[in-house]
Amino acid sequence: MNSISLSDVMTQANELSLTGQLEAAIQCYQSWLATPESESEHHYIALFNMGVLLRSAGQNDAAIVAYQGSLKLRPDFYQAAVNLGLALEAQGRPEAAMAIWESALQPIEGQTLLLNHLGRSLENARFYAQAENKLERSLQLNPHQPDAIQHYFHLRQKQCEWPVIKSLPGLSEQELLDSFGPLGLLALSDDPGLQARAVQSWIARKLPTDLPRLSPIDGYQHKRLRIGYMSCDFRWHAVSILTAELFELHDREQFEIYGIDFSVDDGGSMRKRVISAMDHHLPIQTLNDEEAAQLIRAHEIDILIDLTGLTSGARYPILAYKPAPIQISYLGFVGSCGMPQIDYILVDRFVFPEELALFYLEKPLYLPEVYQSNDSQREIGATPSREVCQLPADGFVYCSFNGSYKITPEVFAVWMRILKRVPHSVLWLVADNPWAQQNLSDQAHKHGIDPNRLVFAERVAPAEYLARYRVADLLLDTSPYNAGTTASDALWAGLPVLTCPGRTFASRMAGSLLNAVGLNELIAADWLAYENKAVQLALQPEELANYRQRLASSAKSSPLFDTRRFVRNLEATLKLAMHINPLSSQ
Repeated sequence: MNSISLSDVMTQANELSLTGQLEAAIQCYQSWLATPESESEHHYIALFNMGVLLRSAGQNDAAIVAYQGSLKLRPDFYQAAVNLGLALEAQGRPEAAMAIWESALQPIEGQTLLLNHLGRSLENARFYAQAENKLERSLQLNPHQPDAIQHYFHLRQKQCEWPVIKSLPGLSEQELLDSFGPLGLLALSDDPGLQARAVQSWIARKLPTDLPRLSPIDGYQHKRLRIGYMSCDFRWHAVSILTAELFELHDREQFEIYGIDFSVDDGGSMRKRVISAMDHHLPIQTLNDEEAAQLIRAHEIDILIDLTGLTSGARYPILAYKPAPIQISYLGFVGSCGMPQIDYILVDRFVFPEELALFYLEKPLYLPEVYQSNDSQREIGATPSREVCQLPADGFVYCSFNGSYKITPEVFAVWMRILKRVPHSVLWLVADNPWAQQNLSDQAHKHGIDPNRLVFAERVAPAEYLARYRVADLLLDTSPYNAGTTASDALWAGLPVLTCPGRTFASRMAGSLLNAVGLNELIAADWLAYENKAVQLALQPEELANYRQRLASSAKSSPLFDTRRFVRNLEATLKLAMHINPLSSQ
């Protein structure tokens, strides 16, 4: 019998790994496995543990071999199947990972975990219906999985599967809402109290409460304010589309600009432009959250502006370390992040009425004219013909190019009433995914509308996409999650936007933009007024032409598209924040 047991090997390897001696820890397992007297019935455990260490040491290919060996010896050892799939994903082989997880569904505990990984991978690959199916199977086995519930319901939103909320065994509707997920809830409910409760529940599950504060309470004394913009979207993304020129136009005599970057490098021109606009580029992709927070602290950032919030890819634990004396949420997430470490949210007075502050931990930091920055250099391509866009030559063209998850049954019903009242009109939507297209077509039929009056546009290059707005007649806004970037895209291209604001930040964005370009007549007081205005503009082309003329003559000099003016307003607001709150107790 071998003189050392697997338990002793595990203890020794663990001590070595804790001191950073990964190679020595791996060697412990390799030596034990090579010893003839080692306990063969436990080899699968040793191979699994060795695989974990190999992944930590960056030896992914060797880890795959170790996990495969473990799984061969013990086919029902689902932990090895989970890790093998993750290692295959890291190798760029998601299909192989899904095949492993699909074949390893055994004990209930393992089934839920493997089904969840299958659902995540299928969602990433945009196979939404299949992903929904896997998560539903997981939740039927164990409904008490908030993260799985979050993804399950958001998948239903993306596919326009109505009603979005589906009952699960043993869970109340409130429990389901509390697990819904911050981004999805913005598109589900116009109740700021409900959103606040769900975000608090989400943050309580996700974020430790005992993280140490890193920045000094009394701040720094820099001659130039150090502004750090933190994002996972320094690439071709709505956030960078709106902020690229902002970064370029900051007054370098007063401000020093840092780009704190955990974006995927897509190699594109937008990423190059954004990074070039920064005085300092701080990539943090390879750092953990604490290391990233320490780096921000080391650079003595005065004001940290988070552009990601609680959206996909967010790294909100960095903010929880309070690495900067003043921390601000802006643009990427138009709701409360539910974190006391975030001092402010940048808003304007239309998009954020004072009564909304009751539902936010962040204090509103009001910009004087409009909350949204824009890029005044965006190019618009040649206007395509209606034939090229597969639109009828005659007839009124309503459009909404928002993601399908923003379309709710209530707003869709209004749109169908509009089409019914305006003969020969069509609704032009984005071809987001085939399940949404089919479900929306089916819903149109239920409303008595020929599904052929829904026209779905495939995605095209940015300049071509902007040119499409010149083919449409009117953009119909969604609610409770408005068009944000898509509304400013339309206004930039000269297309009027019709909106009906609600009670939340997300439901008031388009109204803010319309105010900023001087078209407040297109802000409807209620949904009947919205419907009537949409019909009226189709039947009275001279009124619509007047709005187009006003956009053509004055939009580019308006607060929404005068980027220099916006930057000066922002800089004055940031300096004000330093004076009104130089000491932060968070």
